[in-house]
Amino acid sequence: MDRKDDAGGLKVLTATLFLPLILIWCCTACAARELPLGDIRLPSGFAIGLYREKVPGARSLAVGARGTVFVGSRSAGKVYALVDTKGAGRADTVHTIASGLDSPNGVAFRDGALYVAEIHRVLRFDDIESRLANPPKPVVVNDTFPREGHHGWKFIRFGPDGRLYVPLGAPCNACESKDPRFASIMRMKPDGSGLEVFASGVRNTVGFDWHPVTGELWFTDNGRDWLGDDQPPDELNRAPVKGLHFGFPYRYGRNIPDPDYGRKRPTGNFVPPEQELGPHVASLGMRFYTGSMFPPPYRNRIFIAEHGSWNRSDPLGYRVTMVRLEGNRPVAYEVFAEGWLQEGNAWGRPVDLEMLPDGSLLVSDDKAGAVYRITYRR
Repeated sequence: MDRKDDAGGLKVLTATLFLPLILIWCCTACAARELPLGDIRLPSGFAIGLYREKVPGARSLAVGARGTVFVGSRSAGKVYALVDTKGAGRADTVHTIASGLDSPNGVAFRDGALYVAEIHRVLRFDDIESRLANPPKPVVVNDTFPREGHHGWKFIRFGPDGRLYVPLGAPCNACESKDPRFASIMRMKPDGSGLEVFASGVRNTVGFDWHPVTGELWFTDNGRDWLGDDQPPDELNRAPVKGLHFGFPYRYGRNIPDPDYGRKRPTGNFVPPEQELGPHVASLGMRFYTGSMFPPPYRNRIFIAEHGSWNRSDPLGYRVTMVRLEGNRPVAYEVFAEGWLQEGNAWGRPVDLEMLPDGSLLVSDDKAGAVYRITYRR
């Protein structure tokens, strides 16, 4: 082989060696273009970045004692653990805690254990942050929930009373059910015992939190479909005590009767929402902001992830909104972050919100398969 042939062979070898690197670079660039975070509009001083991409079906969020971010899913059937090993404000390691589960949407953390909600049961993974790479076999905490899939996926969280709150959505768009567990928020002890209904008439809540001062439960609720583009509104509700009824399937918003069930019970028996939200915005995760990174006026405000309408003529939602309170009452409902919806097409759908120890705010997105981090810099 002469020098010309050697050079040709070297060119082929060089191309062979560097082609995979070129492809990796191209794929990375494509991934960056697929998530146009520059389109997200935020108030002055705030910024949004990727905490972790390639988290298929990212839904509910929970943060462990060591800062691990746990992420549930629905369609993926998986539970992930995101770890920022370098303290850089971005997760560089992803572990799959479990797979093959039935819509493991809800995740909660307590006393070193991760709780995961499937459609019909709640599981517990003990000492999880010490075993991210080798998760333990889960313990079944409670497997008595119905298996109906319609609104059967669950958001779960521990309340200030030490109990795990577990909602069960209505098995329909609008209907009455003889089983009082449907269309409710339930609660139980950490070992699964003492399961009871805390609030009734809740069509489908996929997000709740407790007021940091009063300790009262606040929750979002999705209104029914097929009453038109502009009604009913989604709701932000407050449940200060056990035993209240929030209207479903008889009434929506402050006073919109259901066409089929509205005459069956007087509206005086129901608790009206604290704030009517946008119609069909699919309000899901909500959090009171209690961190120190955002400016002081943001403290104790409610942030809501609006997943976005699925059958509205003019799409609405696909954003993060904010409810300002004075005392214990809402005084404003406004957009905080938007841009996932562009010219009627959505490239992302916010699902849940959670704070990191530094006060930054995480936002999950099941359409883009990502978790974002919102920060503030003075």
